[in-house]
Amino acid sequence: MAASTPLSDLRHTLLSRGLQGMLVPRADAHQSEDCAPHDNKLAFLTGFTGSAGLALVLQDRALLFVDGRYQVQARHETDSALFEIHHLHDEPVAEWIAQNLPAGQRIGFEPMLMVNSQYQALQNSGCELVALSYDPFDTIWHDRPAPPQGPVSLMPPDISGELTTTKRARLGVKLQELGVDYLVVTQPDNIAWLLNMRGSDVPMNPVPHSFALVKSNGAVEWFVDPVKLTLVPPVWLMDISLKAPSALLARCQEVAAGKRILLDADNAPVAVSFAVEAGGGEVFWQPDPLTFMKAQKNLTELEGYRHCHLQDGVAWVNFLAWLAREAPARAQSGTPLTELEVQAQQLAYRQQREGFLEQSFATISAAGSNAAMCHYHATPATNAAIMPGNFYLNDSGGQYVNGTTDATRTLAFGEVSPEMRRHYTAVLKGFLGLITLQFPSGTQGHQLDAFARRGLWELGLDYDHGTGHGVGHRLQIHEQPYRMAKKVNPWPMLPGQVITIEPGYYLADNYGIRIENQVEIISGMPGFCRFNSLTLIPVDLRAAELHLLTEQEIAWLDSYHLHVRNELSPLVEVEARPWLFEATAPVHARSDYPG
Repeated sequence: MAASTPLSDLRHTLLSRGLQGMLVPRADAHQSEDCAPHDNKLAFLTGFTGSAGLALVLQDRALLFVDGRYQVQARHETDSALFEIHHLHDEPVAEWIAQNLPAGQRIGFEPMLMVNSQYQALQNSGCELVALSYDPFDTIWHDRPAPPQGPVSLMPPDISGELTTTKRARLGVKLQELGVDYLVVTQPDNIAWLLNMRGSDVPMNPVPHSFALVKSNGAVEWFVDPVKLTLVPPVWLMDISLKAPSALLARCQEVAAGKRILLDADNAPVAVSFAVEAGGGEVFWQPDPLTFMKAQKNLTELEGYRHCHLQDGVAWVNFLAWLAREAPARAQSGTPLTELEVQAQQLAYRQQREGFLEQSFATISAAGSNAAMCHYHATPATNAAIMPGNFYLNDSGGQYVNGTTDATRTLAFGEVSPEMRRHYTAVLKGFLGLITLQFPSGTQGHQLDAFARRGLWELGLDYDHGTGHGVGHRLQIHEQPYRMAKKVNPWPMLPGQVITIEPGYYLADNYGIRIENQVEIISGMPGFCRFNSLTLIPVDLRAAELHLLTEQEIAWLDSYHLHVRNELSPLVEVEARPWLFEATAPVHARSDYPG
């Protein structure tokens, strides 16, 4: 008899319930990018550990849908004898079902894990969607971790910049303008921002898993495990009605009769809409207004970003100076530095900085071919050496008491091939083409995306990820709604927003390149905006074909590097200063500039 596996156990459970298949998303009830171990059913089922994906389990085959970031990783982590790998966006699961399954197949799904936009697409696929009233993983996942119960902490007004009472009043006005009676909030970062609270349910994601029901007068019912609130003074909770998370659906049904209730179609579980409709309420599908309120940073938040990026820049320069000394010496000695060793040293430098709390995401420390997987994370089994002639890519960030950082640098130690130099220069020119851009106020992210890709497109190359994403204020590293990518993002870009710029290129099984700065959108000429860099880290020019840079690009690099030098030189370690001055030298003064 064949050994039992999670896949075979799930198939047996589905068969006993009269189901031909089941959808298993990489999702929790909040659509979190980083699931708590208790909620990561996709990883348990498939072995895939990426942050986005969806499995379709049938009796005779199983498919894993992942986006372009994870095509290589998914093939490494899953058993190809069990799972077929498909593209999440180029071949959506709804289209695959419509084209490959007989009509009427009974496909199960958990309604707390599916949002309305997904539900509507699948309803048009020809299958019969069956909402499960139970969790099949409760019976097949025998050592399932417990739900998280991380303590909640306060985000005082001197850091948040606004009282929660003021935020709630502003939200109430918006709900009245929209003509709704209630808003159901299912995104933990929106709740954390609204209530000036931060959480610790999932490492590097400082939000408490919870739900909220907000009335049009700004009154809040907070559905949160009370165990998480032991560190919060009761006076901070006096005007908030507390309830258990398990009471959300019943409460939505209870208040629904004759009411208009706002749900976010891309984030709220369809289980909530089912409850509202069962209670006789009207669902009003609209993006959660908190998402946009949160993304427009106030002056205190922006000052916090600037301060934490100064601290992060010091950590980066101390780290890069150490790496510049150690990497060549260790390689020459025959005991080269490894990815894990380097990321540990970088974390140690961050931990020395004022206000540092934890990493803002799992560091990507990738040498050589590992960097071709753009969301690679080093493990003891994959821990590669950092050697001359290869690129080393480091994408990392920190959660500080007053902000969140995210930056990437790709470094060259020793001579790299002409092809590598050509590709690095194309990525660099894309980075410079976008970060130097002035654009009309209200421009949308997808309208700017091509500026970062032009250098690669001219070589017939591209990258399969977005060019930039919003960053939360001591919140999520990927913050909605703003994004620069090929996909339409219909939200106006305005002063006061914080976003990244991060073009890249990845040659499978060879190397990867990415350059990333976090930027603040500021006013430019009347009616226009531009980007102001928050990140304070020298850009490595050793692999660049400097003669291909325009005078405008060189002028920006020189100005940026002078600013980095002036801000950081008084703060970095004494032994790091020579490296900093060399790394920030004017382009025309560099020894490798062709004269």
